[in-house]
Amino acid sequence: MPNPKRRHSQQRGAKRRTHYKAEAATWSTDTTTGETHLRHRAHWVEDKLYYRGKVVVDNTPAIEAEKK
Repeated sequence: MPNPKRRHSQQRGAKRRTHYKAEAATWSTDTTTGETHLRHRAHWVEDKLYYRGKVVVDNTPAIEAEKK
């Protein structure tokens, strides 16, 4: 396995890392609930887990479900 003959300077590594920049996360508004959320992530609204505008998990208490 090849190894460097001499040590690279700190400046050389810093020059390489200047191209790695942090970007702000993209937020979207759900069409069903109107809530803002991170893109490509599921989000909770009133004990329900939504993904792409559809309910994936419903954690409402069983008592309320029996009333309906």
